[in-house]
Amino acid sequence: EVQLVESGGGLVQAGGSLRPPCAASGLISDDHVIGWFRQAPGKERKGVSCISSSDGSTYYADSVKGRFTISSDNAKDTVYLQMNSLKPEDTAVYYCAADIVRINSDYWEGGYWGQGTQVTVSS
Repeated sequence: EVQLVESGGGLVQAGGSLRPPCAASGLISDDHVIGWFRQAPGKERKGVSCISSSDGSTYYADSVKGRFTISSDNAKDTVYLQMNSLKPEDTAVYYCAADIVRINSDYWEGGYWGQGTQVTVSS
């Protein structure tokens, strides 16, 4: 059974940083794409960033490029999302996902999901 457990959300002031981890278990294949989506109130869930376990390639939504960095610790089966220069518009529930498929730059799909962690950025 695949399990994805996020933590590390919270309340932060604009300009601050957070680094939520996602601990993964049960992913049998060593070749998968894992990362983060977010859903703001009243909006659709959108892909934020993901990383490929096969070659380490990383992908970012345009809205977070230059501010967010995704990384993985394969020994711990954990993926981190370093979020810097946070803005109020980054406020959302952040979901870890595995087996991500990027249909196009604006639409990604996830095969497995975590329960989500709330990130709130105050102005």
